[in-house]
Amino acid sequence: MHLIDGKKISQNILRGIRDGIASHKTRPGLAVVLIGDDSASHLYVNLKEKASTEVGINFFKFIFDENISQKEVISKIGDLNQDRNVNGIIVQLPLPEKFDSQEIINAISPRKDVDGFHPLNLEEFFKDKSLLDPVFPRAIMKMIEHTLRESEKEAKNAVIVVNSDKFGSVMSKTLQKKGIESKIVFCEDMLNEEKKDSIKNDLLNAQIVISACGKPGLINASMIKDGAIIIDGGIKKEGKKVLGDVDINSFKDTDCFVTPVPGGVGPMTVACLLENVYLVSA
Repeated sequence: MHLIDGKKISQNILRGIRDGIASHKTRPGLAVVLIGDDSASHLYVNLKEKASTEVGINFFKFIFDENISQKEVISKIGDLNQDRNVNGIIVQLPLPEKFDSQEIINAISPRKDVDGFHPLNLEEFFKDKSLLDPVFPRAIMKMIEHTLRESEKEAKNAVIVVNSDKFGSVMSKTLQKKGIESKIVFCEDMLNEEKKDSIKNDLLNAQIVISACGKPGLINASMIKDGAIIIDGGIKKEGKKVLGDVDINSFKDTDCFVTPVPGGVGPMTVACLLENVYLVSA
């Protein structure tokens, strides 16, 4: 097994951002809205704050109790849309159940939507007209490209295992832009007796497998062809452990390329987010 080190790859991106900011007189600003007391969300925001500080991005953190109203959150985003010191805005997901996440994301100005999932920005993305690609799929694509270069391999097909049609479609388009065709598989279908054999065949023939379900142990080596690239974008916190979708120990005696959790997609996602902040401020 070959580990794909997201921390190491992300450092090159962060170094480029830091050098670019150092050559300008003004520093970009990133505002993060965090609602509730989800421990994983607070951890991720702290990691973004630390990375922002290291590269020279001003970080503005707005933490709200989950008793805040939807209207108040949208009002705060409206203020940030008008703030000239803020170049990018993100809302840390998931939100507490009572909130309409899409309505809140829609309140972000498309010009400051550095995560890339505002409906207008997605529309431009699918038309190949967007300035910025959505962060999470972009981070995954960068890891795939790095692995293909380092291993001197080529890949023309992929399987994307997801629980979200939106992410599946965006990831598929991201791959297509790089000449890689893909099939989308939904997590629940992997347990469906009628679909299981077809999915098994797709996985065994895939040169790239991307999983983002939050279901530990969903993917193991018996499902994947030797030498494939496996990108684990799933996260599930169990006690003090953070687990991905991939049973990484099952790949130890294979020639596959696998991202660890933690230390894989996570650091790359932060780096790509900050790169977007830098790009919109330039």
